[in-house]
Amino acid sequence: MDLNLSGKRAVVCGSTQGIGKASAVELALLGAHVTLIARNEDKLKEVRAILPTQNGQQHDYLVGDFTKPEELKMTIEEYARKTTAHILVNNTGGPAAGPALEARLDEFVAAFASHLICNQILVQALVPGMKKENYGRIINVISTSVKVPIRGLGVSNTIRGAVANWSKTLSVELAPFGITVNNVLPGASMTARLESILKNRASKSEKSIDEVTQEMIAEIPAGRISEPHEVAAAIAFLAAPAAGYINGVNIPVDGGRTGSL
Repeated sequence: MDLNLSGKRAVVCGSTQGIGKASAVELALLGAHVTLIARNEDKLKEVRAILPTQNGQQHDYLVGDFTKPEELKMTIEEYARKTTAHILVNNTGGPAAGPALEARLDEFVAAFASHLICNQILVQALVPGMKKENYGRIINVISTSVKVPIRGLGVSNTIRGAVANWSKTLSVELAPFGITVNNVLPGASMTARLESILKNRASKSEKSIDEVTQEMIAEIPAGRISEPHEVAAAIAFLAAPAAGYINGVNIPVDGGRTGSL
């Protein structure tokens, strides 16, 4: 099985914590040069310093804020003029919790911009280089909510669904150029995002965080919450040559929790 990413360049978004950080590490372990993207430069430097370099990789970073699409556009277009990326991991923090009916209009607009619009900006900048190399892997970190909406995450459910359909459309358009587009759907993974959700549920239910955590675990056949590196392993595989015929799919990484095929 060919998992070798030597000579490949991966752009990983939201890479200073959680699944994004774990993905950057896994891709570097497979030999890729990694470009980190996040808004905190100090944290970017910290992550770059821990990335494996056993194959002489050269890692770098871009400071990018996904709440400012136009600034991100200028940053990534300048990067693409000088650098060819073979792999793009689209990953950014999810919208705040709450019912869809109670969400403000600007919450939908902001989430659409930071997720779908920013993904589109990155893809448009990087795909020309992928086409020239006849190798591209676009991997979107979304949510199991694209299969079964999650109660209390109205804005997130809506926007994640939009990203999933955008991704499927792109997978058809880009397949002739050796480029695949897939979605990884994390279930409960111990990240800052999950901690925020658990705190919110505990506050609303007047239960302890441990109680709501155990309730969540009870719904997972695997009987535990995953670690970010377990989601990152799926992302790294999809980025590899071995996954070249996997295209346009949603892959839950959720311990069997999602109640659909």
